Amino acid sequence: AGDGDCGHTHARAAQAIQEWVRTRPPPAAPAQLLSALADLLLEKMGGSSGVLYGLFLTAAARPLLNRNDLSMWADAMDAGIEAMQRYGGAAPGDRTMLDSLCAAAQALHALRSPDADLLPVLAAAVQSAEAAAEATRHMEAGAGRASYISSGQLLQPDPGAVAAAAVLRAVLEGLRS
Repeated sequence: AGDGDCGHTHARAAQAIQEWVRTRPPPAAPAQLLSALADLLLEKMGGSSGVLYGLFLTAAARPLLNRNDLSMWADAMDAGIEAMQRYGGAAPGDRTMLDSLCAAAQALHALRSPDADLLPVLAAAVQSAEAAAEATRHMEAGAGRASYISSGQLLQPDPGAVAAAAVLRAVLEGLRS
């Protein structure tokens, strides 16, 4: 759907991140890590996805400053989504990456519980994101590149929603290994 560059831009981002990790250690502090990733994606990813992920990560870094608790990740996700909505103009239900991200954010709110366990909560967030991505198959596009295409031609899930869920799955798998 759209201009067909979603896979290419995400592949560029993955290659840039792999190269970055090979050449220097990423920052250990979460806020600095997300800020550095935002800069990298803004520079290397391209497309509207690069800008949107840059906005998301920049905003998500702020709640991580000077904090060291699991709930900070739920706050970071909410801040990133809010920035993406404010500057990108999309909302949940518009058949965009926000559908996956918002579903994941809802599950990540469980991190605000004092007895939260990161990996099971993140696994639930990934499952929610993947289900939301699949659900975009039946949505009318209200924003993003797909909104320029007749809904009769939109037979697959939104590529941005699928990609966002895949990014979350990669984070989960990385933490598990």
